[in-house]
Amino acid sequence: METISQPVRERVTPVPGTSFLVKHYAEPKKRVNKLPKWHYHPELELVYVRGGHGRRHVGSHISHYQDGELILIGSNLPHLGFTDRMSNNEKETVVQFAPSFPNYEFLDLPEMRRVKELMHRARNGISFHGTTRMVQGGRLERLIDLPPLGRLLLLVDILNELANSTEYESLNAEGFHLEIETHGYDRFNQLQEFIGANFDRDISLDEVAGVAAMTVPAFCRYFKKTTGKTFVTFLNDFRIVYSCKLLADDHSTVQNVAFDSGFNTVSQFNRAFKKHTGMTATEYRAKFRLNVSGQLPGYE
Repeated sequence: METISQPVRERVTPVPGTSFLVKHYAEPKKRVNKLPKWHYHPELELVYVRGGHGRRHVGSHISHYQDGELILIGSNLPHLGFTDRMSNNEKETVVQFAPSFPNYEFLDLPEMRRVKELMHRARNGISFHGTTRMVQGGRLERLIDLPPLGRLLLLVDILNELANSTEYESLNAEGFHLEIETHGYDRFNQLQEFIGANFDRDISLDEVAGVAAMTVPAFCRYFKKTTGKTFVTFLNDFRIVYSCKLLADDHSTVQNVAFDSGFNTVSQFNRAFKKHTGMTATEYRAKFRLNVSGQLPGYE
């Protein structure tokens, strides 16, 4: 079981002369640079896992994959790594690119309409299966061996193929991504770090507005414009995402999960949890256990 943690921002820095980042792990058991934490980043992320099985944890969505995975994760959508020493996968390829990839002008071309729509749908998280996963995943692995221009052209074509595929499942994680305007990211990142360190206790508007060095009315306007949510709604969403992970990790009782996630009462937690997941915490945990026992016999 990995260590419980709050979402942290991963900084994605492409190598000089490139517009996106490609990481390839050919020997999973020897990986040392993978980010094991529950994290997010402004960049979209396309991940191909060849073979093996593991857990998808994207936003509030938690499920297991078998025989590999091809998944597209939207901008600022919190997620956990998809492989570890127990996954038994052969390889993993991770591609991270900006929401404006390749650039805004190119993305607005008529020929890129479906790709642009795909990137918008990725706000929910998208898992691809069947021939799409096998063929496009294999093509994704080729990126690591190509020169920069070849990588760019192949990635655009892969995204186009994914945009036109019908072999996919939406993970329905929308509502847990962080919609952040670029010019306000530094301030929001400071707020995010504060929330991550203090979400398990009461946070007043006066206190959090002070962190942003703003008056309460100005902070409320800024926060709603930046995230599309009030601070209270955002904070509760953050707590629910955290509680989903605690429940999946079989973290003691539902009551303890509620308190450890920052809710003052179990009834408050249950109302918020059902509102955002469509089921009670007990039902959520039971469904997760059924998925593990039914889909992955012997998985621990």
